[in-house]
Parts: sequence; structure tokens; C-alpha cells
Amino acid sequence: MTEVLNATTARPALANRNALGKVALVPTMGALHDGHLALIELAKRSADTVVVSIFVNPLQFGPDEDYERYPRPFDRDLALLEQAGVDYCLHPSVEEMYPNWPATTVIGAGEAGRILEGEFRPGHFDGVLTVVAKLFNIVRPDIAVFGEKDAQQLALIQRMVRELHFPLEILPHPIVREADGLARSSRNAYLEGDDRNQALALSRALRAAADAALDGVAASRTAAVNVYETAPLVTMDYLAFVDRATFLPVADDFRGDALALTAARVGSTRLIDNLAVTFA
Repeated sequence: MTEVLNATTARPALANRNALGKVALVPTMGALHDGHLALIELAKRSADTVVVSIFVNPLQFGPDEDYERYPRPFDRDLALLEQAGVDYCLHPSVEEMYPNWPATTVIGAGEAGRILEGEFRPGHFDGVLTVVAKLFNIVRPDIAVFGEKDAQQLALIQRMVRELHFPLEILPHPIVREADGLARSSRNAYLEGDDRNQALALSRALRAAADAALDGVAASRTAAVNVYETAPLVTMDYLAFVDRATFLPVADDFRGDALALTAARVGSTRLIDNLAVTFA
């Protein structure tokens, strides 16, 4: 049975570390899918006690984004957590997480949080880092598991953990994809009709970029853009090839391992994806 906790009851429930052993946290915003369940399985293999948080964080949504309509099927999510053998579900309220809303204490992501996703979603990563730090302080996990689909987010959280000396390990999990290549996302539930097929442009563009990598960065960019041009319902926000450590764009004459990142709007739904590429 998965015990549901809020921010107040979590501290005493998770206080006896001799009984709990190693604790893993899997932060989520709910609307759980197989990608989340893969993170949970990694947590279960890596720790004795697993805590999954479900909290739709208002601080990481912009004024024109989908905070109000973001799916919140809590009963379904809790049933999935119970089936997966999760020990605790942390389900705090906005009032608990932000008692002085609008928030007055915010962790800044810096310049690395203002490029790529940060350029299109100003303040987004400040909101992510702030809520993740709060979750770390509530749960005090030994391990936290994050998916590699949100690659920039993952890199910024890893940096925060190092710089703020959080005593925990970050475990990344590879992207979980549908059989046709679409990266699993809670926002996939918004895709209707031909949008679902058109959304494959993201993964296909990245695969085309990787296939063209032997011919260099410019050729990879052209190959990916050509794929997007075959999908009239898709509007590309960005396509970038970046250094995995700094997330700064690589030069056109770059040789070595990089990360291809893309974001696009499919109808009214915004999706992201990424893929490792090697420029020989």
C-alpha cells in the first residue's frame, strides 16, 4: 500500500532512516506513464524505500502556458504507484510548497537557464530548481531519479546539487519512447487526430541529424530541418547541437560527441526531445 504524505507529514514519516534504509525520490508532476514507471523501477533497484512526488508546480509555468489544464488524474496515478510497489507518494498542496505565494525565495538557474528552453520559457528553470530544492529538503533522499528527456533540466539540477552541496546522488534514466519513436510525455495526452502522427517529426528530425553526422554539423542541421518541413502541423521552436557539459552550441567544424536538442509545437501542444550525436 502506498502511503500518501503531504509536506507536513513527510518529515516524521521519513525520519527513521535506520528502518527506511537508502531512500530514493522520483519527482513528477503526475499524469504518470511508462516513462515515469521506468524511473520508479530504477529507483527501486537502487534504494530500499521509494518516494514519488506528485506536484504540478505553478512556479515553472509561464502566464500563457498550460498550468490550469495540465492533467491531474491523481486517483489513477496513485493506483499505478501502488501497482509499482512505491512506498510513499508525496502530494503537497501549493499552499504548503509556497506559503508566501507568489514565491519570494527562488533559486536562479543563471545564464545556462536562459538559453534553449529558457529562451522560450523565461523563468521556467528558476521554478524547476526551486521546487526540486524544496522536495530535496522535505524528503532528504539519498538518490533522486530524473529522465534524460528533459536534458537541460537534468544538467541544471546536477549543477545545483554540486553547487549547493546537497548530500545525494542524481541517477539519470534514458528516454523512454513509444514503439514509433515518440518520446513519452504527459503532454502526449493532448495530441489528437493527425497531431499524434505529426509529432513524430521531433524524433525523426533528431534521427536524421544523427544519420547525417558524418558529414558535419551543418549537414545534420539541414537533414533535421528537412524532416520538419514535411510536417505542416509542427512549428519548430529550436534545433541545437550542444556540448553536453555546458549546453553551449558547438561550432560547425566541431568533431566529437554532442547532444541534439529540439522543441516544437504540434497544434497547441509543445514537446521536447533530444538524441546523442557523434560528429566524426
